[in-house]
Amino acid sequence: MTTSYSTRRRFTFSHASLRRPSDVSPCGLAAFQKQQPIIKLDDLNLNQKQYNVISKITKKASPLSSKESTLSLEKLRAITEAIADRAEMHDIIGKQRNNWNHLFLHSINSLALSASLLTGVSAFSSSYLLPFKLSSILLLSAAAGMMVIVNKLQPSQLAEEQRNATRLWKQLQREIDQLVSSKSHFTQQDVNLAMDKVLALDKAYPLSLLPGMLEKFPEQMEPTRWWPQKENVKKENLETLSKLEGNGWNRDLEEAMTGLLHVLRTKDEANYMEFGKLVLRINKCLALSGPVIAALASITTGLVGSPIGASWALAVSVIGGALVPVVNTLGHGAQLGMIFELSRNCAGFYRLLQEEIEHNLSEPDVDSRENGEVFAMKVALQLGRNVSDLKEFTAFDSPFCKSIDLEKFAGKLF
Repeated sequence: MTTSYSTRRRFTFSHASLRRPSDVSPCGLAAFQKQQPIIKLDDLNLNQKQYNVISKITKKASPLSSKESTLSLEKLRAITEAIADRAEMHDIIGKQRNNWNHLFLHSINSLALSASLLTGVSAFSSSYLLPFKLSSILLLSAAAGMMVIVNKLQPSQLAEEQRNATRLWKQLQREIDQLVSSKSHFTQQDVNLAMDKVLALDKAYPLSLLPGMLEKFPEQMEPTRWWPQKENVKKENLETLSKLEGNGWNRDLEEAMTGLLHVLRTKDEANYMEFGKLVLRINKCLALSGPVIAALASITTGLVGSPIGASWALAVSVIGGALVPVVNTLGHGAQLGMIFELSRNCAGFYRLLQEEIEHNLSEPDVDSRENGEVFAMKVALQLGRNVSDLKEFTAFDSPFCKSIDLEKFAGKLF
């Protein structure tokens, strides 16, 4: 019986359960059960990362998850189409507002110079004094009114807003296209993140002129923010870094990023903020003085030829009419509004870079961060530096390092 036992031992599998054949002895079944491996879930010491991988595989295999992925992909494609349309609209409007700046600049200068010339000619032609005076008053009044409108709108700044918005919309479109081409599974979280970025860009660079236009002379200057608000950074995590190694991160890279963060905040961003405030003050003075000079010249033109101060009225009118093009050219020919907006955008660029560094450093689990080597290369490219140059900022890792100790900026592009 022993020699034929192995040939007669058979098992039937039905509905994932074992059924004992009738011709198997109890001793043989006991020996089989003893050889059967017993695996307990407690013995599978899976870490959180392995559980996440298993969870993702399970979700991909689920029909419901596949339906959600398809729906999310369709939503992302719809968002991409809207982004492409936004980029085209901003590009068209940017060109239009740039034309506004040139047209208004030359028109106001021509009006003021013509009025000044007519006032000067009227002093030598008493018979045509009244027509020349009325023409000069009309031209100067028109120049003053146009300067009030143009100084309120700041066409050069409007054009710069649209140019930067066009670039950022195209950048966001490439980012979503890359996401769609690189991933095979999509979730509602991907859609929500894309929508947040779209709404943040709409808020930073509105298309509408009035109302909804950005304040051109803000009381307090702030960097432009075109990205959604990230999670609140825990400051204690930045002060007591884990110094763990893995996923491309190590102690030297963390110290270099911490020092770079300090330099970006105290030098690069602060420099553009100070420069922007200076340009804003100059532009505000020119925006106020231009219409005032034009209005004063228009009023004094009416006194030309009268017995009350005819000589000084003629001088004020002619000189005022000549000063209007000078002030207008300094403000809009030099495009101070565009320079102010450019300063705000540069400060916003460095603010975004700071938040990205803080977001990675505040994450205690290095596996949850972006790969350290890739992140360092991205930061170096955005600053116009080599990756090896980032080691220079390790010396500024100390919180006791003051801004007066910094002699160079982090960014080399601008």
